Amino acid sequence: MLHLSRLTSLALTIALVIGAPLAFAAQPAPAVAPAGTAATSKAPLPLEELRTFAEVMDRIKAAYVEPVDDKTLLENAIKGMLSNLDPHSAYLGPEDFTELQESTSGEFGGLGIEVGAEDGFIKVVSPIDDTPASKAGIQAGDFIVKINGQPTRGQTMTEAVDKMRGKIGQKITLTLVRDGGTPFDVTLARAVIQVKSVKAQLLETGYAYIRITQFQVKTGEEVSKALAKLRKDNGKKLNGIILDLRNNPGGVLQAAVEVVDHFITKGLIVYTKGRIANSELRFSATGKDESEAVPMVVLINGGSASASEIVAGALQDQKRAVVMGTTSFGKGSVQTVLPLNNDRALKITTALYFTPNGRSIQAQGIVPDIEVRKAKITSEADSDYFKEADLQGHLGNGNGGADKPTGSGAKAKAMPQDDDYQLAQALSLLKGLSITSGR
Repeated sequence: MLHLSRLTSLALTIALVIGAPLAFAAQPAPAVAPAGTAATSKAPLPLEELRTFAEVMDRIKAAYVEPVDDKTLLENAIKGMLSNLDPHSAYLGPEDFTELQESTSGEFGGLGIEVGAEDGFIKVVSPIDDTPASKAGIQAGDFIVKINGQPTRGQTMTEAVDKMRGKIGQKITLTLVRDGGTPFDVTLARAVIQVKSVKAQLLETGYAYIRITQFQVKTGEEVSKALAKLRKDNGKKLNGIILDLRNNPGGVLQAAVEVVDHFITKGLIVYTKGRIANSELRFSATGKDESEAVPMVVLINGGSASASEIVAGALQDQKRAVVMGTTSFGKGSVQTVLPLNNDRALKITTALYFTPNGRSIQAQGIVPDIEVRKAKITSEADSDYFKEADLQGHLGNGNGGADKPTGSGAKAKAMPQDDDYQLAQALSLLKGLSITSGR
C-alpha cells in the first residue's frame, strides 16, 4: 500500500494510503524485495557487521549508566535504520500506527498542523483549516522553537510530536519564529481534529470555489457531490471553477486521482516508478468529467504537497487548468506501509511519482503558470459620486430600466475573495477566461 505523507510519519497530520481503504493487512516480507535482483536477495548476511551490532548492544547493556532492556535497544536500532534513509521512512510503533489509521478517517487528536524538520528545527508545513492551529493564527513556514518553554532544537521529530500531543482540552504553548523575526508565544488547546476535506461555495453567480484541505479516502466522492451542488445552486452551467489546494499537505494517492478524473475526459493522470514490482503504477482518466470542461484555475503555494502536487501537475500538463500562486512544496516520493507483528509497521519510500509529461516533482515542486504571491488587501471606501440619476428632471432610461441614484446599490455580502489577494486574482483571471471562451 502506497503512503503519501508529506514530511514524516510522525507529523501531526499524516497522509493516507492507496489501495483498499484502511486495509492494513499484513504483507509478506518478500513484498519489499527489489524485483529482478535475485543475486541481491540471496546475498549472505553481513556476519561481521552483525557481530559488531551484537557487541555494541552488549556493551550498552553492561556499561550504560542505567539499565536498558533488549526490547528498547532493538526498537531504537530499527528506528535508526529507517530514520537515516530519508525524511519520510520511519518505524511506526503501536501508537504511531494507530494515529496513521485514525488520520485516514479524517479524525484524530492534536493541534491541526503538519510539521517537518529543517536545519535541526521543527517547521510548520501547513495548518489545517478550522483547527486550533489555524484559529490561533499559526502559518506555514513558522518555526516552532519551543514547546511549553523547552527548546526544540536537537529534538527528534518523535520527541517534538509526542510533546505536542496530549489529552483533549489541555493547553500547550508554542514559541514560534516567523520570517526570522522575534519569537512569540501562541497558547492553544489540544482538540479532536475533525478534518472536512472539501468545502465549496459560489463566489459569484457562475463562479465556483472548491477548497480541498487534504486528501482523504472519500475526498473524490466529496468533490463529486460539491460539483453537483454548485451546479444546482447556480441554476445553470457554471462559468468557471477555482480549485484551492493551498496549504494542502497531501494524502491518499487514489483520492488525488479521483479528483483529477472529475475534471478531465481522457489522458494520463500520474504514474509511479520504483524498484519493487508493485511500485510501477499508472492512473488514467475514466472519461467521467463532471466539470463540463468550464475554465479552471488551480491555486497552490509552498504548503501544497504530495497528492496536491499530483492534482496540480496533472491538470497543468493536460492543459485543463491554469495553475496560479507560488511554487509547491516538492514532495514527490511514495511511501509503502508494511504492517508488522504486534501492531507495528514500517513506512518505507519505495517510488517516485511523475506527472503526465514525465516531470518528477521531488525536491522541485510544481511551478505555477502565473506567479501570484500572498498579499494583504486594503479596502478603501467608495466615494458617493453625484450621478445623472440624482439630477432633477433627468431623462429616464430608454429601455425602461430603473434609475440608479447615488447610494441605491445594496451593500455587498462579505466573500472569501474580499481579503484573499491570490483568490481575488484567480477569480479575475477566471472571469477573463470565461469571457474569451464565450461562456
